[in-house]
Amino acid sequence: MSLDLSALSNAPRLLIQAKLKPLQGTRFQPTGFPEIGAAQYEGPNGEAMLLVESSQSLANRMEEVCWDKVANDWVRPLRDLSVIKVKDKDGKPLTNSVLEAHRINSPYILEGKDKTVFDRLKSELASMEEGFVDLRKLASVLLKLDINALLHGVFLAKKDLAGGRLRLPRALSGFIEASKVNTAASGGVKNDGVNPSGDTSKGFGNVPFARDEFVSSEIEAFFNLDLAQLRGYGFPQPVYELLVALALFKIRGFLEEGLRLRTACDLECESIEVKRPSGFQLPSWGELKAALPGLIENAKADASFEVTTVTYTSTGKARKADKDSAADGAEADDDTN
Repeated sequence: MSLDLSALSNAPRLLIQAKLKPLQGTRFQPTGFPEIGAAQYEGPNGEAMLLVESSQSLANRMEEVCWDKVANDWVRPLRDLSVIKVKDKDGKPLTNSVLEAHRINSPYILEGKDKTVFDRLKSELASMEEGFVDLRKLASVLLKLDINALLHGVFLAKKDLAGGRLRLPRALSGFIEASKVNTAASGGVKNDGVNPSGDTSKGFGNVPFARDEFVSSEIEAFFNLDLAQLRGYGFPQPVYELLVALALFKIRGFLEEGLRLRTACDLECESIEVKRPSGFQLPSWGELKAALPGLIENAKADASFEVTTVTYTSTGKARKADKDSAADGAEADDDTN
């Protein structure tokens, strides 16, 4: 089965908006942040707004719908795409570049004793140690090793890799926010039927607590696919179309299967609207599942997909230079967390 992507031919962005609602009842629990809790803010017209899911979290959730944790592989429609798998010292699956927050820049891939991927990157990108970073070449290397990084961004914050200058911004991003928000305050108590007055610092005793949830008549998910960025990598048409279809698969998959965000935040999708470009119809979940194996097969010759396996064994205490590099990367990595 083929996909008709012709309506995207001259569009710089694909913008999608989905209306959501709680699956049961009216209350939901948003994402929380250290020290500030829920992200509440005033909208441009003075309305009460709430960030339900951040761009960083939504990127992780769109990646999760692509991975079969039981099989330790891509879900079936995405089999044969490039990925880096990590095993522990006993040969058991540990993690992979799809589920890792920093993708190919994961410390489990680059910081262990197994330097397979690090040496590969250093060898293939050696020409970038000085001068401008060739983003097309970086993208072509990532296509072979970790296609996922081309959509969700990466920052190779290693001084031994072009001085820590190798980075790609997100091409696919999203977030969920709610407007016209009201707080649903409640509470409860952790009961100790054996010793109600016990030492609560050690987990004993009755412990009352407050709880804030929220209600809103307008919960919406927003998705942005930077088509111009993907075209700028200069890939042959079959690779470009595969990347677009993979992004659409992630969006559809999240809206179909990934909306149980937390115990108290289980949502469902009411409607989906393509905001830009006009005339493009978002393929169904079934259409994408049917089309992707063929798109992957068509792109193989140009992409040279690889499945790389590394074994993670800690190198012990990190060198100060590595710590400094990692710290710099974390601070500058807002787009790719």
